[in-house]
Amino acid sequence: MIETFSALLLAHALADFVLQTRWIATHKANPLAMLIHTGTVLVPAVLATGSAHPILIGLAAVHMAIDLCKLLASRALPNRHGLALFLTDQALHLASLIVIAQMAPDLWSSGFYGALAYVPALMTLVSGLIIATRAGGFAIGILMEPWSDASPHGLPNGGRAIGHLERGLIFLLILSDLAAGIGFLIAAKSVLRFGSVGDDRALSEYVIIGTLASFGWAIVTSTGTVALLSFLTPLGIPDLSH
Repeated sequence: MIETFSALLLAHALADFVLQTRWIATHKANPLAMLIHTGTVLVPAVLATGSAHPILIGLAAVHMAIDLCKLLASRALPNRHGLALFLTDQALHLASLIVIAQMAPDLWSSGFYGALAYVPALMTLVSGLIIATRAGGFAIGILMEPWSDASPHGLPNGGRAIGHLERGLIFLLILSDLAAGIGFLIAAKSVLRFGSVGDDRALSEYVIIGTLASFGWAIVTSTGTVALLSFLTPLGIPDLSH
């Protein structure tokens, strides 16, 4: 079952955070956009599991239903903070992956890659990195949106790139059992940001909130990745599952 879940998790991470374009994300009320997104859920699921099991069509249908519910909720509650909606949406998607993995636990072992014992761990690493960096970028962006006026002006998309890099580094540090290095990363960022923040309290608070949220997201997702790896066949060198 856990191998099936790992494959489905990678398919979901690719569908929602890599293959989903900005146009699709902002036009899901358009049947064409929703249909395209549903297709980008189904195809990665088939490729990741190495199986064309009909249950994957059901998974894509459930994904579409969850997205439609999110769309309706966002319209019914236009003034509500979007982070809760984002997290609820992702929690429901995660729950659907668990249910499908329980309903079809042999989906992976009976699929095309079933004999490759190390692949689920590799998939877990890739999905963990995507969720830590890309998904984290969306989550932090939604969190900080109400205070966007206080956002520091710099290179175009510079803040996004910094966020991806810092969360990626945290991911590598935790998986390499070097979590203590996160403290040095925080210190380095504090020193580099000190001159640009100065005495501007609003800007200081904006940077602190964004940094703590970004680091927190990376730590949680990286720890979850390590926990999932512990149930899978180790990759070997380095052995990141212990």
